[in-house]
Amino acid sequence: MADPNPLLQQREYEAEAPKLEKQLPSLDDTIEQCIGNFGWGQFFQATLISFAWFFDAQQTFISVFTDAEPKWHCTSPSNSTCKNICEISRDSWDWDLPAHTSIISEWSLECAGSIITGLPASSFFLGCLAGGFVLATLADSSFGRKNMLVLSCMFMSLTGIFTALSTNVWMYTALRFISGFGRATIGTCALVLSTELVGKKWRGNVGIVGFIYFTLGFLSLPGVAYLIRGLSWRLLYLWTCVPSAFYSVFLYFLVRESPRWLYVKGRKEEFAETLRSIAAPVNRSSLTQSFFGRCVEWEEESHETNMYSAMKILLQKSWAFQRLVAIMVVAFGVGMIYYGMPLGLGNLDFDLYWSVTLNALSEFPASFLTFFLIEKLDRKVSVLGLALLSGICSVACVLVRWKVMQIGLELVSFFGACAAFDVVLIYSLELFPTCVRNSAVSMVRQALVFGGVFSPVLVAAGRKNGLLSYGVFGVTISVCGFFVACLPETRGRTSCDTIDQEERKNDAINNRVDNV
Repeated sequence: MADPNPLLQQREYEAEAPKLEKQLPSLDDTIEQCIGNFGWGQFFQATLISFAWFFDAQQTFISVFTDAEPKWHCTSPSNSTCKNICEISRDSWDWDLPAHTSIISEWSLECAGSIITGLPASSFFLGCLAGGFVLATLADSSFGRKNMLVLSCMFMSLTGIFTALSTNVWMYTALRFISGFGRATIGTCALVLSTELVGKKWRGNVGIVGFIYFTLGFLSLPGVAYLIRGLSWRLLYLWTCVPSAFYSVFLYFLVRESPRWLYVKGRKEEFAETLRSIAAPVNRSSLTQSFFGRCVEWEEESHETNMYSAMKILLQKSWAFQRLVAIMVVAFGVGMIYYGMPLGLGNLDFDLYWSVTLNALSEFPASFLTFFLIEKLDRKVSVLGLALLSGICSVACVLVRWKVMQIGLELVSFFGACAAFDVVLIYSLELFPTCVRNSAVSMVRQALVFGGVFSPVLVAAGRKNGLLSYGVFGVTISVCGFFVACLPETRGRTSCDTIDQEERKNDAINNRVDNV
């Protein structure tokens, strides 16, 4: 008979584990004494840092409007053959809006094929993929969190301004790739830096602030695009990138570096000064003690690792490699529909501005659902259920003809993808021990972006047949969702710090199951 209480057995095993040797005060404990109480200084710092997500979202989804295929009409109403824009002469039809409202109409790409029209957006995600690999360790090594965040934001902003000067689709594609390459670390750096400036009690809330700003950035796009409708697509880049450039300057002068990173790098004077500047007034008196007398006992700097050494561990351990591959396959399917859904809204028979707005708004309930229910839901069931919900609705939205039903199914599908996106990232944190967790989560995020690489091409192909976009999206996320069967359940599990602890725990659980 199966044990009805495996989590209780797991906790009993952990209680019976050998006691660790006397530990010296940790760096986390000491920082917690200084910044554990959330003050206005920390609120300002965390909010300003998290705002980077706002501009990041704008550049991620800006192609929804700049690369959209504009509406067109026949100039001769009596022409009954005016159905396919590529089969009639150019003087038989015209764009509803001026040609400069989209790259498709300005550079006459209406008959160029799905690969060419989807190439700029795909190149952006390819740039994100390349940047994620190349720049992944710089925030942990020489640059630091703050400098890497400032550099990424400024790089993305300036590249976006230059993108507005593009003269052809090839130049435009190259600049979109460079923009994606530069912004690849914005989300990670903003999340890590903002959470390392506050106490443990507030880290979850501060992390949610970043996701909310990302949603707000996405939500701002249809508003800005509507204000400049009929004007050049280049203005959309300028209106979003110029403010982002000024934000980068403010970020450099107003934000403090992570105190933990400063200490690990031996910059103890800056470390103490940073804590003094961000700590709540009630805690500043604790910093008048002999700070560095205790610092001698800390050994945090000996644990510094990089993504590549951790990846070696992940590849060598069969159980870790199996988990990584399985969760990355799931993430690939989620990423394809999460990034592809907004890009494909122009293919539906619904107003583009309203549909983008409704999609952005649907991210709010997805985030709140994850926040309030994540501790009550099994990870495997949640991911599979959300994947199937999103997949079924994605396929169904192109099979129905009623506009209201179509956009309703699309919104439910995108809601499911957003919630699955959040749960997959949380699941990834729980699947791996601390020593390799950052690298594993980075690889999962790369898989999410890799799914987005294929989305623009499928969206372009779906302009003539919706099953080639939303149909493929739905089938992919549904099939990939079943790979959670290869993963262990992690709800209620205590996180491990080392590979040895994880393996001892797994062996103990497996032995108990075999002996039942």
